[in-house]
Amino acid sequence: MRADAARNRERILAAAGEVFAARGLDASLDEIAAHAGLGVGTVYRRFANREELVEALFLHRLDQVATLAAGALAEPDSWAALTGLFEALAATVAADQGLFEALICRPQSKGRAAVRERMQPIVGEIFARAQADGHLRADVVPTDFPMLLRMLAAVAEFTRQVRPELWRRYLAILLDGLRAERSDLTALVEAPIDPVEVDAVQSCWGTRHRRPVN
Repeated sequence: MRADAARNRERILAAAGEVFAARGLDASLDEIAAHAGLGVGTVYRRFANREELVEALFLHRLDQVATLAAGALAEPDSWAALTGLFEALAATVAADQGLFEALICRPQSKGRAAVRERMQPIVGEIFARAQADGHLRADVVPTDFPMLLRMLAAVAEFTRQVRPELWRRYLAILLDGLRAERSDLTALVEAPIDPVEVDAVQSCWGTRHRRPVN
């Protein structure tokens, strides 16, 4: 790729990240081209359609998300690592509508396998450490994490224009519910969700959530 073409690609990705963060993934390539200060034809030369652009941006942002998760894993205190994981990822998706939709609402994304491969070992280790230290209740499993993150992301999505930090209130309530250092824990009547069911839930939820394209 020529140097000018590479620069244009980076400009397009940067503009797409900003536009998608504010408007979600329904933003058009015309809007992204205008935000980048480029002609829409230049965008189409780099990306054949919006789906291709979303995939490229999704994989780029995945590196940032994985870095945040790895930072939580590096925390020596196991409860601080767990709370840091929730805090970092919830804050990221709360501030970025496009990333929320890419991570949560696009079950057929080619990047989903990459998310799973990079995130599952980190989440699994953080959960195991917190349970071994007696901080995290023993009946919570790593597949609960995407479900809990989705709950926080949903609060953030619907309150973003009114109280953009309101999700933090529910994070505090959620974390108290995960603590093992209590004698009155309520038994979980439903078995934990498994990875196949996680994918099925995301397919159903993503289909219902997706908005029509203008």
